[in-house]
Amino acid sequence: MTHAIRFHRTGGPEFLVWEEVELGKPGPGEARIRHTAVGVNFVDIYYRSGLYPVQLPSGLGGEGAGVVEEIGPGVTDLKPGDRVAYGSAPLGAYAEERLISADRLLKLPDGIDDKTAAAMMLKGLTTQYLIRQTYRVKAGDTILLHAAAGGVGLILSQWAKHLGATVIGTVGGDEKAKLAKAHGCAHTIVYTREDFVKRVDEITEGKKVPVVYDSVGKDTFLKSLDCLAPLGVAVLFGQSSGNVEPLNLGLLAQKGSLCVTRPTLNTYAAKRENLLAMAKDLFDVVLSGAVKIEVNQTYPLKDAAKAQADIEARKTTGSTVLLV
Repeated sequence: MTHAIRFHRTGGPEFLVWEEVELGKPGPGEARIRHTAVGVNFVDIYYRSGLYPVQLPSGLGGEGAGVVEEIGPGVTDLKPGDRVAYGSAPLGAYAEERLISADRLLKLPDGIDDKTAAAMMLKGLTTQYLIRQTYRVKAGDTILLHAAAGGVGLILSQWAKHLGATVIGTVGGDEKAKLAKAHGCAHTIVYTREDFVKRVDEITEGKKVPVVYDSVGKDTFLKSLDCLAPLGVAVLFGQSSGNVEPLNLGLLAQKGSLCVTRPTLNTYAAKRENLLAMAKDLFDVVLSGAVKIEVNQTYPLKDAAKAQADIEARKTTGSTVLLV
């Protein structure tokens, strides 16, 4: 028997429970892995709260790192003892051990430890598709990033700066502004006291930006459109403040023939070859030192509810990891 965090009904973090679970042997194409570290992400809260429907009871978490314990029939590129990580997998990472499709697992380079890997896979792979695929950030671009002191925000800011872009980041307070600046933001806007549309206009001298990366949603999205230059792209990749209201598409014409997209990691990384290419890009930029992954909070796996409560209360910065 092993243990996992599960929930039998949707709602607050108090519905997360520590349970014994029984795992069988890995089936065809599967591996059994023993976790050493598990990443915590805002999307986990969407599942737990019921915003994203799941079949109950359910496990939680889509990002982790650990060691292969056993492989099933047909698995040829992994062996017991391999250090692996993943950031694009079905729910179930909040567990001591799990069965997982081997095509979701990525072998870890020696230069990346397990805790770092658990903190960077989902957020780092998300950053990769956002700035290298959804909109390909290039040298000379000035971009707008909401929640710049969050997990994705700190990675995206560093990576975009490495590519030669200027990052304008919105944050909730002065301490988070300092953190964002230390991780690549050229300009920070404290949205609680500043009008970010006005500030973006001032910073860009009226030119606005070609892309906005928005994981906040309801509270920011319409104003995000006002920050875009003609033909700009609004990338909505989360909704920490709630769902965006239905949009009159005529607004996109009025505001300069804008584009809006709602991408997900699962779509971009659905094919094994795409996942491998994205991971190589991420590993390379981390191993080079251009992007530093900072785990700012750790909790025992049993305390997953506390970790989620702190994230919801915006008490955290950067990456949060559960240690197994």
